[in-house]
Amino acid sequence: MATLPEKRVNFNPKLHISHTGGELSTDAGLVLVKELMAQLNFTTLAYQLIHFDDQRHYARYSNVSLLEQVVLQLIAGYPADLAATSLRNDPTFKLLLAQPQLASQPSLSRFWQRCDEQTITSLQTLNQALLDQAWTGAKQQQLILDIDSTHADTHGHQEKTAFNAHYGTTGYHPLVAFDGQTGHCLKAQLRPGNVYTSTDIAPFITPLLQHYHQVKPNADILVRGDSGFATPELYETCEANDTFYLIRLKANRRLNQLAERFVQISDEQNWTETEVHYYRASYQARSWPKPRQIYIKSTRPAGELLFQHEYLVSNLTSFVAEDAFQAYHQRGQMENYIKEAKAGFYLDKMTSSQFIPNYARMMLSVLAYNLVSLMRQLLPVQHQRLQVTTLRLWLFKVAGKLVTSGRQLYLKLSRHHVYQDLFYQLLARIQALQWG
Repeated sequence: MATLPEKRVNFNPKLHISHTGGELSTDAGLVLVKELMAQLNFTTLAYQLIHFDDQRHYARYSNVSLLEQVVLQLIAGYPADLAATSLRNDPTFKLLLAQPQLASQPSLSRFWQRCDEQTITSLQTLNQALLDQAWTGAKQQQLILDIDSTHADTHGHQEKTAFNAHYGTTGYHPLVAFDGQTGHCLKAQLRPGNVYTSTDIAPFITPLLQHYHQVKPNADILVRGDSGFATPELYETCEANDTFYLIRLKANRRLNQLAERFVQISDEQNWTETEVHYYRASYQARSWPKPRQIYIKSTRPAGELLFQHEYLVSNLTSFVAEDAFQAYHQRGQMENYIKEAKAGFYLDKMTSSQFIPNYARMMLSVLAYNLVSLMRQLLPVQHQRLQVTTLRLWLFKVAGKLVTSGRQLYLKLSRHHVYQDLFYQLLARIQALQWG
């Protein structure tokens, strides 16, 4: 008979350590996540919207149950399917998933193989349906759509992986879109590693623009992107869909000549101080069928003789040039969203040899990210910028014990939980939600 290891510690020889504390859970705070999922009708929507290539004649676990298990594991901080082996009898996970035992790692591995291209499309639809509930009920009358690309490293001979010279490594090159005001991930697309930043941007962004114009016809939509998205394809897509855009342009000889025309130097020039000037002009690149509005920021560092120029192209013709650059620079927050999605929800974890299972993994990371992002909006204002690593420590990683008494279930949390006031405040706000 196997025995559990027991250890003694040096600082107190009387102390013995072993994992024999009974049916305790370290993730009891996930009840907050499950309560939010219930308010969002997550399970019902998943059954209605998500398609799987399922040829099983007997199924112990439904695909939706497996999907929810993976999402909860990601939120709890378990990126690997192998974690399911240790969690199979965890009281909190069994309670939240209404299962006598969690699915094992082999069951999760087979789950990924039942995902196909239609599954990916339906996961995008589910993500949109969840966000729509918050969007339609919010007072937000402007959507700032920040687009960017990132990199997901791969190892071995994975399908459609390729070397990307910009990142200097082999992997995939996902395309992502975030709400610049809330941080929600609106859409993600996995692409081969050797595609250019703006590849497929029109088919990627067009459904989003059309959808949000339909959901809130009177809302203004602004698309922001760096110079990798400076392509007529994006400008024309935005213009055709009655959408504003603010895109950084790479400097070139013609733009620099245009900017230099605005530079004026007087005899009283103070060369010891930094100068910054803003201008607006009309400009037509050779690949553009018509002139477009550009904004110019000219900076001369202290002690330098020459100006350095930055450029934005936009159809926001009423903007003051300085305001245009301030609005664009706020896009920098998106880098933090991407970092959290990757470090906190494992958006870039590509463990399958096949492209579609990796794509599905990425989409489940998006769902996990957005559930926490929606929850974060319900926190007190001073806590709404907390990273998921802090939320796990404060709210999710809570010791708890499930007790059955008659017809009732009691999830008894540690009385020494430091953030229990915030825990119950958040629970009350989740339960008071009225989605539009």
